[in-house]
Amino acid sequence: MTPALVRQHPAPAGTAPGVDRRARARDWSEIQERMLVPLHESVYERLEVGPATRLLGLRCGSGLALLTAAARGAAVTGVDRGRPELLALARQRLLPDARDARARARARIVDGSPGDAADAETPAYTLVTVFEPTGGRADGPAGLGGPLAAALPLAVRGAAVVLAGWGPPERCATSDVLRVAAGPAGPARGAGPAGRDDLEEVARRAGLRPAGSGRVACPFGYADVDSAVRGLLSTGWFDAALTAADPAQVDKELREALHPHRRQDGTVWMPNVFRYLIARVP
Repeated sequence: MTPALVRQHPAPAGTAPGVDRRARARDWSEIQERMLVPLHESVYERLEVGPATRLLGLRCGSGLALLTAAARGAAVTGVDRGRPELLALARQRLLPDARDARARARARIVDGSPGDAADAETPAYTLVTVFEPTGGRADGPAGLGGPLAAALPLAVRGAAVVLAGWGPPERCATSDVLRVAAGPAGPARGAGPAGRDDLEEVARRAGLRPAGSGRVACPFGYADVDSAVRGLLSTGWFDAALTAADPAQVDKELREALHPHRRQDGTVWMPNVFRYLIARVP
């Protein structure tokens, strides 16, 4: 693989006004991102991710899932668009020493589309992942559909494609809290459980062949309510509400929604189940 790349693009238009993007990126990487570690590890264990794996991570964010795969020996490429603060953190995690040629040969970060990750020196990928919660209208052709369609030609025939999303609402304690996330146009992409067959629908639209699925417990646990608010706001799921209403009111409603999940020691605990689908490139 070629040396690490970070290409810059404008910030997404949907970001709530007045948001400190650097602080949000730190909150995501330090508080919220780790909640999905059980999902990453379960998928990697099932697919036997290791030194023979060449992984393309779509919507890679600050790269914790990539780091976990790299620790198992995989060569990883992360792709995301318009979130440079997160990608800067991913680059720090995966390439802490820019002089380490061996590390650069096993990891790349690309700000752009999957097509920007293609070059003559990069072998075809054996695994494509989308660990950011998937589902709903936003993941049609204008959402995940486009990046997924661009990624598949870069993968070998039979490569695994992993899509992830929320489990059943009755098994996701965070569902009640995420009702605060709805704005005039509805909740943001990934904000809580969607249709039961959403992952299969996304795969079908992409021309993929489903080949298995699983469920993983991913509890959301926080040291206190303040940490919970910071972590949840870092997801971007509440941007529609923040744009449509007074941010102080959104903060108040979020804290009220978290109250039933606060334990006697002040910590916040919300059991959740996430689901993943494994599909194959035809």
